[in-house]
Amino acid sequence: MALKHEPTVPHHSVQQTLRLLEIISRRSTGVTLAELARDTGLPAERLAPMVRILRREGYIKRLADGAYIAGDALTRLSSAQGRDHALRDKLQNTLDKLRDSVGAAVYFSRYVDGEIRITQYADGPRTPKVNEWVDFRSAAHASAIGKSLLGQLDLNGRRDHLSRHKMARLTSRTITNERVLLNRLDAQPPTVPVLDLQEYAVGTVCAAVPVTAGSAVGCLALSLPIEHAYRLRQAADALNREAAPVVLSLAI
Repeated sequence: MALKHEPTVPHHSVQQTLRLLEIISRRSTGVTLAELARDTGLPAERLAPMVRILRREGYIKRLADGAYIAGDALTRLSSAQGRDHALRDKLQNTLDKLRDSVGAAVYFSRYVDGEIRITQYADGPRTPKVNEWVDFRSAAHASAIGKSLLGQLDLNGRRDHLSRHKMARLTSRTITNERVLLNRLDAQPPTVPVLDLQEYAVGTVCAAVPVTAGSAVGCLALSLPIEHAYRLRQAADALNREAAPVVLSLAI
């Protein structure tokens, strides 16, 4: 299986941020913004928003003298012992914050061993998760999650998946023609959220964005009841902007 698209978060941005973390983690006494600019060759105005994200996510912390050192989140994720648990906790914390900021149930999914897996999600009384009335593993053609994950595969990977999962009609809006679906996936810009407008379930709209890190295929998604469909595009754009912390967590 090969990847078709680059990640939504620009590769160079992730690499630059990882470079910042590497420099900061090596300096136990701290490193200033001016020193980071000198060592990376990046201007202060480019570094400032990256540093804000890293501080917000707990990867670095600021000392009284203005220098930065490694934060608890970076220490936990960088440790071989307990890394999986730390990563799960970090992703869950990110999903919880995303749920509250976009006002919708949010999901993190992976494409593993040829199947779709929703590994974590965050919902609540005011942000209920979608009713999985049909197994998501069999509904890639209809769900935003499935289309986002399939969209990151090459043509052979997509055809392999569709050969193993019949494209059943779940609602009147569901695409059941393989050629039509493949054309839609091929035309989907990698930086634009994939939408599901009642294709998986009547009464629910969804959006998903890729969060590919290395060879791993994943996505962030959200769902809203149809009465909140007017918020879908705004919420999807917010989800897209907030994908960077998830990519970083997977890359560290």
